[in-house]
Amino acid sequence: MFGKQNYLFMLVGAIVIAAGMFLMAGGKSDNPAVFNKDEVYSARRITVAPIIIILGLAIEGIAIFRKSPQEKK
Repeated sequence: MFGKQNYLFMLVGAIVIAAGMFLMAGGKSDNPAVFNKDEVYSARRITVAPIIIILGLAIEGIAIFRKSPQEKK
């Protein structure tokens, strides 16, 4: 059903999604009584990371719907 290229695209998509999750992580304060809104609501966490995650999901979609070279014959 899936060829080698499909699995490679799936692996790349999973790595891109993991990178987006890694970028979104963090923002914990050392003192629980202090809320650092600049760190929690940074552009990296609310803009860049979700875009990277969506890009990874798009790569996963391409991996699923792309026909493998064996099926094209």
